[in-house]
Amino acid sequence: MIPDPSPGGPLPEIMSRRACAWPRRMQQGPARLITAEELRTWIVHEDERLLVVAKPGDVVCHPSKAGPWSSLVGAVREFTGLATVHLVFRLDRETSGIVVLAKDPKTASRLQVAMQERKIGKAYVAILTGAMREPVTVDQPLGDDVASPVFVKSAVRADGQRSVTHFSPITVAADDAFSLVRVVTETGRKHQIRAHAQWLGHSLVGDKIYGPDARCYLDFIDTGWTPALADKLLLPRQALHCAEIDLTRTGLAHVFRAPMAEDMRRFCAERGIVAPAEL
Repeated sequence: MIPDPSPGGPLPEIMSRRACAWPRRMQQGPARLITAEELRTWIVHEDERLLVVAKPGDVVCHPSKAGPWSSLVGAVREFTGLATVHLVFRLDRETSGIVVLAKDPKTASRLQVAMQERKIGKAYVAILTGAMREPVTVDQPLGDDVASPVFVKSAVRADGQRSVTHFSPITVAADDAFSLVRVVTETGRKHQIRAHAQWLGHSLVGDKIYGPDARCYLDFIDTGWTPALADKLLLPRQALHCAEIDLTRTGLAHVFRAPMAEDMRRFCAERGIVAPAEL
């Protein structure tokens, strides 16, 4: 475990937090619509209790005001004809990978309790900036970053909630500019992997909030994806993919996997990052 204060520096105390120098903004931006045809291709598993999909990195999980086909939950309701479906856990819009939805309240409750008891295993694949050559465990509390212009941003702070993230390098680019890593979380805080990666000094490629400058996110809201943002961020979304969900400790004999998203695989090929075929 990396102790405080290295490499992130002393934890900020709540009384010493400065006010944000810019107007703080809520997360926003139009959600793209999903089609029934593409949703069908995302399905990894379906039975009487569960629907499991491999979500792309541009889809909102929770229902939005733009209609049922603008979110994963809404689209699944329309696709299955079920009155309700239950997200066991969510992924950020720009995170790809496995999402588990329960078809009935009993299964949903069972899995949500299992989540609270840390009985559901989650493993991610991420592309980080810089060379990470040794496994690292970050055990640092997370809370709201009130100094950020982005309302939803989290940060390491002394009065935050305990958060534990394990990073294990898979391969490093030939020029040491990037690392492909496996990430396992013990806790499930908002933006946990992204905030801990930033604290380590290895932010995710393409991360508009936790990357080179959080104002990239505000610029993206105002102007969309531009050449200037492409130069800073390299990818139009954060390079984070939920590769595996393990439900075996919940009494459901399932381990669900999704191959690494194609945009991340392509980035690896272009940047000299050797991605194992099994990812």
